[in-house]
Amino acid sequence: MNPAARHLEIITVTRGWLERAVIGLNLCPFAKSVHVKGQVRYVVSAAQTGNSLLDDLERELKFLAEAAPAEVDTTLLIMPGVLIDFADFTDFLDLVEVVLRTQGLAGILQVASFHPDYVFADTAPDDITNYTNRAPYPILHLLREASLTKATTVFPDAADIYQRNMTTLRMLGLEGWRALDVAAPVQQKP
Repeated sequence: MNPAARHLEIITVTRGWLERAVIGLNLCPFAKSVHVKGQVRYVVSAAQTGNSLLDDLERELKFLAEAAPAEVDTTLLIMPGVLIDFADFTDFLDLVEVVLRTQGLAGILQVASFHPDYVFADTAPDDITNYTNRAPYPILHLLREASLTKATTVFPDAADIYQRNMTTLRMLGLEGWRALDVAAPVQQKP
């Protein structure tokens, strides 16, 4: 598959996850509005190393900071070729915070993280509540703090989202999650 077709497939799978899991299960009540308005930017990183991913991250943070919020409110930086191991992914998140500070974007932008093998501290890997942060690929979600602040005023129970999401996933169960069909397709070897 050529790179452009592969990127389109990755974006399609990611958009399906956003629509069926994140929006469909209401895991993030703020996601639907920006999705419907077409304000979500999907970027597939071709990075194969942490250093090249840092370059992509810096470029996308700068892009989002300079973009008009009405055009691009949030970015999903999708990383299908790097940080596949969850431990490597969590280690990289420390660098993300450093990049935000060095670019002077701390307090302006923030980054949420999603991974196919996401595991919260103090939970077992097979705990269904981990699926609130599981995505088909490793993803860094770049968000505007101002948009998040505005959204939390519209949703006064924003502090309860985490608990509500855990309850939703427990009620859904693993079979219910699998029925959403939001996993990345298994790659065929040439």
